[in-house]
Amino acid sequence: MTLAQESPPPAAADAAPPRPRLFDRSTPPTLVTLVAVSAIGPVSMNIFLPSLPSMTAWFDTEYAVMQLAISLYLATMALVQLIVGPISDRFGRRPALIGAFAVMCVATVGCLLAPTIEIFLACRMGQAGAAAGLVLSRAAIRDMHGTERSASLIGYVTMAMAVGPMVSPAIGGALEAAFGWQANFVALLVFGLVVLALSWADAGESNANPSASMLAQARAYPELIRSRRFWGYALCAACCSGAFFSFLGGAPYVAANVLGLSPEALGIWFGAIAGGYMSGNFVSGRYSMRMGVNRMIMLGTLVATASMTVCLALFLNGAAHPLALFGPVFFVGLGNGMTIPNATAGTLSVRPHLAGSASGLGSTLMVGGGAGFATVTGALLGPGTGAVPLVAMMLGCSVASVIAMLYVRWIERVRGPLPGETV
Repeated sequence: MTLAQESPPPAAADAAPPRPRLFDRSTPPTLVTLVAVSAIGPVSMNIFLPSLPSMTAWFDTEYAVMQLAISLYLATMALVQLIVGPISDRFGRRPALIGAFAVMCVATVGCLLAPTIEIFLACRMGQAGAAAGLVLSRAAIRDMHGTERSASLIGYVTMAMAVGPMVSPAIGGALEAAFGWQANFVALLVFGLVVLALSWADAGESNANPSASMLAQARAYPELIRSRRFWGYALCAACCSGAFFSFLGGAPYVAANVLGLSPEALGIWFGAIAGGYMSGNFVSGRYSMRMGVNRMIMLGTLVATASMTVCLALFLNGAAHPLALFGPVFFVGLGNGMTIPNATAGTLSVRPHLAGSASGLGSTLMVGGGAGFATVTGALLGPGTGAVPLVAMMLGCSVASVIAMLYVRWIERVRGPLPGETV
């Protein structure tokens, strides 16, 4: 089948969910709940990062093994997101969300009680149930709104959500200094229980047109897989997030061994990328409906690429100040904050009746690719390498996101914009 012959996306279903009302389970989730369920996954991933060196000593293991707490978590997130999207298309967003957060809370208790690194890593993988919040919050937004309104709302939700990963490394560093690394997981357990209760009380069903059966869902899935436009948006978002996950995998090592930062200082500097991402989310929420999804994505990818080009030039010329890394990284966050909400809205709008599946598959590409980038970045760093492997990996991911978006723009010229999309 040629690109020009690709079948147009079907119209969205006529049925629309009612207007959200707080703590009313007969209506879809409110903005408060969408922010909370979206935030817990990134917080779970970020809060303990300043503790990685001390946890390495506690479990008497190598840093590369301890770093698996990031990459295995990301890989499990990818699997969870791949599964939970189709499940929510079939059975609804609400039961999928509540079940996933229950698993996350039980796994967090396991992390606290783990006597060995192997058991800790197994429980850490269970914590990835929190990833369902990322998928299902976006699917719920698309259930209720069109393409560019979805991009705007996803931008605002992720702007508020970004406060968590922005402050959680600083909180994690402070908690470790005061009480030890276990305090981070106590905080995660409390947060998880609060979000689980909030989901039970407020997250009513938004999927007004669930699939008739899992078999019917499986039959519809190839329709999404065949969409070239879906793959363009999804790969753009995946490459953007690859820069972020490379940063997660390599920044603790670079901060401690190249820049000489303490865990507390690293927690504070880590706020740079989250602060940039929050700023980009604000730009996305404010201007996506005016500029259009594709223009906003193109601008965001170029901002991230330019900033990492400057960063690489600084380190190749002997820079050793934290600003040489964290200054450009702020603009990576800014570019990603402009790109990811719009690319996500694009993936959800290619086939609106498969919004859960699209959200899950798109997030799987983002997080699964991120796990790979984080692992490779961690493996490339070692004595004598400096920061260059980390910076080069982030730059390569940003360049790839530009290429993916150019592919989407080519499809747009051949087939025209999505229905209701501003050109």
